[in-house]
Amino acid sequence: MPSKQELPIIHRPTVALGLEGSANKLGVGIIRHFPRPSSKTDARRPAQILANIRHTYITPPGEGFLPRDTAKHHRSFVVKLVKDALKTSGLTPDDIDCVCFTQGPGMGAPLQSVAIAARTISMMWDKPLVGVNHCIGHIEMGREITGANNPVVLYVSGGNTQVIAYSHQRYRIFGETLDIAVGNCLDRFARTLQIPNDPSPGFNIELLAKKGKHYVELPYTVKGMDVSMSGILAYIDGVANDIFSGNPRYAEDGEIITKEDLCFSLQETIFAMLVEITERAMAHVGSQQVLIVGGVGCNERLQEMMGIMARDRGGAVYATDERFCIDNGIMIAHAGLLAYETGFRTSLKDSVCTQRFRTDEVFIAWRDD
Repeated sequence: MPSKQELPIIHRPTVALGLEGSANKLGVGIIRHFPRPSSKTDARRPAQILANIRHTYITPPGEGFLPRDTAKHHRSFVVKLVKDALKTSGLTPDDIDCVCFTQGPGMGAPLQSVAIAARTISMMWDKPLVGVNHCIGHIEMGREITGANNPVVLYVSGGNTQVIAYSHQRYRIFGETLDIAVGNCLDRFARTLQIPNDPSPGFNIELLAKKGKHYVELPYTVKGMDVSMSGILAYIDGVANDIFSGNPRYAEDGEIITKEDLCFSLQETIFAMLVEITERAMAHVGSQQVLIVGGVGCNERLQEMMGIMARDRGGAVYATDERFCIDNGIMIAHAGLLAYETGFRTSLKDSVCTQRFRTDEVFIAWRDD
């Protein structure tokens, strides 16, 4: 492990361009960090968001997004989004200090397409590259926006489900999914129901769940600090297929179970599982704060359930809105600039992407113990 060092004193503002494209969202962000008030380590640097542009690849109802088609989307829009971000920020390439990009985890082809764009921009503008772990981007952006100091982090998205806490300059994974991520579970059930993918399948499930009245008992699979969701998905898919095949299921009051009831039941079950393992992590590390990050973190019911648990423990929940919880370029710019300010750079040789880039692999040089 690298040794902990005093962070360098930076006497001028620094600016980063960030590119995100690990899944179906292509994001470009520009952020400015102002100098620290002193050389003390882990002192927060005031940040200014200058641009946060995003474009989403949306498929027809019932269909997921394939890697090759998603990569084609990113290649088609990345130049426009970079130009739009510069125009929004009022900056020129000369004002940029570094070019940051998502190095993983994520879908291979989309990651590669954005990495190529980042390398090209880096060489064209003669700016250093900074590869960023996607999960670290979510966490650091969440900390920046909410002001959470040292929370237990619930990271929930289409490709990731992890409970995380910081210790000794690493984000340690306390628990995670053993199979599919919570966002993937919701997205795949949305395909079963043939509901639209615009603006996102998970959001549309959330809307339907608010109309649900009956709870359908589903498998509840918590294994220590980990969760499993593939069995839950298979079970509820079977119930949904029965309903669509003309074999209705009935609630205790005799009413027919609807798709709204199924969405409600799925959310209640998997969110309860996430609350359970998050509470256990809070008890372990003695934290009173929960920070929810990732696309599923926008879900109001998840925030509500987590809030009830946290308040019972005398704590609080921190969450962001869709500008920052859904994949975006500004989180990559922010996390990349934090690393850049500690002297970190990514060479062209080392700028390859990896679909399995673990959260706890990253040395967090910008935070104190």
